[in-house]
Amino acid sequence: MPHESRLQISLRTLLASRRTAALAVQPLAAPVQAAALPAPWLSMVPWAWCAQFSCFVIHVSGLAAHTRAMEQHPAVSLLVTAAEEPGQGVHALERASIQGVASTPPQDSVLWQGMRTAYLQRFPEAEPMTLLGDFRFICITPTLARHVAGFGAARDVSAHELIEALATPPAMLPPA
Repeated sequence: MPHESRLQISLRTLLASRRTAALAVQPLAAPVQAAALPAPWLSMVPWAWCAQFSCFVIHVSGLAAHTRAMEQHPAVSLLVTAAEEPGQGVHALERASIQGVASTPPQDSVLWQGMRTAYLQRFPEAEPMTLLGDFRFICITPTLARHVAGFGAARDVSAHELIEALATPPAMLPPA
């Protein structure tokens, strides 16, 4: 395995340790008031990584506003943050902001099957929900990320570098 930087290992560890992300989507078209611009909508979503198709997988209800918004405006963002620790400052909390494009594969397609498998590996308790008719899998293909590992440790991360960080679980990394 080629040498990885401390920041790349930190990103890999962060993403492997967190199972939820804040999902930002553009709001559905609505009448815009004169002085108001539509702000992104935020939701908290469980996510999994589908290595087979290099995409984040979320499982959402078709009735949810964020699902309809992604269908209308597929550009989305995910924010994954480290957990807060009691007594520790939060200003340098490690985080990764990921930009991507959302798509909904046809049910029972090869992509859908791969996404379902990846999601259930991470969330086996969600299996009954995957059988509900109004729920669907969304593939979020990463395009760019911003990783903040702490003060003075912020950087842009290419889609390729992000995919590499998600390709190998931290347990398989060589000792630091």
